[in-house]
Amino acid sequence: MSTQISGFRLGIYVFKDAEVIDFTAPYGVLSVARRFDPELDVFLLAEALRPIQTQAGFTVLPSYGFNDHPAMDAFLIPGGFGTRQEMHNRNLSDFIHQLPESCLLTSVCTGSWIYGKMGLLNGLPATNRKESDRLEASAFGKVPLQRLAEIAPACRISRARVVDAGRMITAGGIASGMEIGFHLLRRAGYDEGFISEVARTMEYHQAYDLYRHDIEFAQSVGVIAHA
Repeated sequence: MSTQISGFRLGIYVFKDAEVIDFTAPYGVLSVARRFDPELDVFLLAEALRPIQTQAGFTVLPSYGFNDHPAMDAFLIPGGFGTRQEMHNRNLSDFIHQLPESCLLTSVCTGSWIYGKMGLLNGLPATNRKESDRLEASAFGKVPLQRLAEIAPACRISRARVVDAGRMITAGGIASGMEIGFHLLRRAGYDEGFISEVARTMEYHQAYDLYRHDIEFAQSVGVIAHA
């Protein structure tokens, strides 16, 4: 187990048409974990301090804008329809490049497209959603995992639920924000007993036990642990 990071802070980026469960799931995991360690923190940030209408009209008010430069140990990009525009958001790209090397860069589902477009996944394994919706399954569509391969041809595509490549951590699937939330607790130095207790409190322990080993680690981080 790594040394515990005191006061671990997760910043979650929100943008127009972000998928709701992509950012609320990891937020919820950290929120429940704060019952056991109040020093944990999680917050929303956006390009500017204004209401953000995410998927299906769900509107949120971020705590920080880019100009606030909040201190954080991990930065998370959710997926959703809006990632198609965010891949070309120069302000987002500049913000990410300005983050310290100690800040983990994480994503849920199609959020990894953004890192891929920036070239940050080159030479690394990464994942994305593997199940298609009706349009993606048609002749006019493409499964997000395949789209990631096109966006980042130098990335090694993985089908794991979570891929930990050191600084870069990606999760595949709309609900995989739960797993990345638990894994970020692990990266923050919390032991399995702590994480299991959070999962039990959420009545998610059976799913946690199912997915906890579906993690691929890059060799530079540790041994392959993809089950």
